[in-house]
Amino acid sequence: MSQLSVHSPVGDLTISEEEGKIVSLDWGWSPFQEENELLLHAKKLLDQYFDGDNPQFDLPLNPHGTKFQKDVWNIMLEIPYGNILTYGEISDRLNSHARAVGLACGLNPIPIIIPCHRVMGKDGKLTGFSGGEGVKTKQFLLDLEEAGGNLRFPF
Repeated sequence: MSQLSVHSPVGDLTISEEEGKIVSLDWGWSPFQEENELLLHAKKLLDQYFDGDNPQFDLPLNPHGTKFQKDVWNIMLEIPYGNILTYGEISDRLNSHARAVGLACGLNPIPIIIPCHRVMGKDGKLTGFSGGEGVKTKQFLLDLEEAGGNLRFPF
């Protein structure tokens, strides 16, 4: 596994890759740094994102999780920059329950790149976030994208 840590407005982040695919993005600085082309490209895209741009996160991903979790994460990947979905809207698409979707969001190993911050509670209510400073970090990311909690992605 190769890792590259970066400074960001939401704290230090460590990007990890295995076999040419991104497997995680974690808060904190790793003492094990090993740059490669993929990690440098991911860093560049994250820098663009935090500069307020809308980069295409065209990275090969391999998040570890169950089939259901991966189904939830794949729907999150479809949510455009500056838009949101609710846990209920995702659960309707998967014929599941909002709580199960919320648990899958909380276990997302590649936040920001797999944009779990774009998933809100019922009626656009701001709910938990597993990274950084929790809801405060989620609000920062939404504000960065100027989502404001009012937009919806039409399915």
